[in-house]
Amino acid sequence: MAVDLPRQTDNAFLGDSLKGGSHEPTYGGVLSFMRRRYSRDLTGVDLAVWGIPFDASVSNRPGARFGPQGVRRASAIFDGDPQYPFEFDPFETLACVDYGDCVFDYGHNRDIPGHIEAQTREILQSGTHLFSIGGDHFVTYPLLKAHVEKHGPLALVQFDAHQDTWDDKGDRIDHGTFVGRAVREGLIDPEKSIQIGIRTHAPETCGLEILYGEEVELLGVNGVVELVKDRVGDAKAYMTFDIDCLDPAFAPGTGTPVAGGLTSREALMILRRLGDLNFVGGDVVEVAPAYDHADITSVAGASVALMYIGLLAEKQRQRTEGL
Repeated sequence: MAVDLPRQTDNAFLGDSLKGGSHEPTYGGVLSFMRRRYSRDLTGVDLAVWGIPFDASVSNRPGARFGPQGVRRASAIFDGDPQYPFEFDPFETLACVDYGDCVFDYGHNRDIPGHIEAQTREILQSGTHLFSIGGDHFVTYPLLKAHVEKHGPLALVQFDAHQDTWDDKGDRIDHGTFVGRAVREGLIDPEKSIQIGIRTHAPETCGLEILYGEEVELLGVNGVVELVKDRVGDAKAYMTFDIDCLDPAFAPGTGTPVAGGLTSREALMILRRLGDLNFVGGDVVEVAPAYDHADITSVAGASVALMYIGLLAEKQRQRTEGL
């Protein structure tokens, strides 16, 4: 006897809507980010999630090229439910696609930044909001260039263990230099920018405000949020989350882990309270699943992405409801 099945698998290809959860088994089906449809058609799309599997600029352990795969895989457990702490499914509000991965030839590293920037520009020209999954932290540099071309200089809200302000004189592909280069090139306004969770020292601050790991603990979540909001104000902002901002207990799967970091709860609580900021783009980077156990770091990366997306959906709901 034929039975009508209430669920459909492979929503990433077969879903009939860009909105809503798929309600697929978490252990089966095609693994797009949150089961969103794989598509390069951005017509009517509010948000694109895009992978950048590049890790050729790391100074320690490679492996972040597998970050987009890891985060997509981990995201499957969250699909189809109201998302904590928002109490609604953000994809009932936002039309969202998984845009797949950035295309480049790994044998021509010098060309890769240009490919990332050009493909980012193409996405942004459609009017779609972009959240990217790295990849090492160098990828934020070409992402910023394309976002600044559209929006002008931005405030940077950076969660990280490292300042990434080492000088490369503009000719290196290095995951530890993008902030310094972005300041020198006028991509970010250092007086509006802040780094959260830093636990290393670099030769210069480049004018950004720094909240070291110990200060985060001493200030507490509310104190950190107040400082971030005061620093950024109403400026257009870009959020970049290096997963090594978290203590290695909560994110062992990363290239350059540093002890004394934030808990995943602290980081998510801080991000949750930044919804008033005018974010125009964001990313999560440096997830390297091979150094992990049981997808701990990938789950953290997916949770960061979902928190950011929840903030976007919350604003959209408020606009729709006229609040």
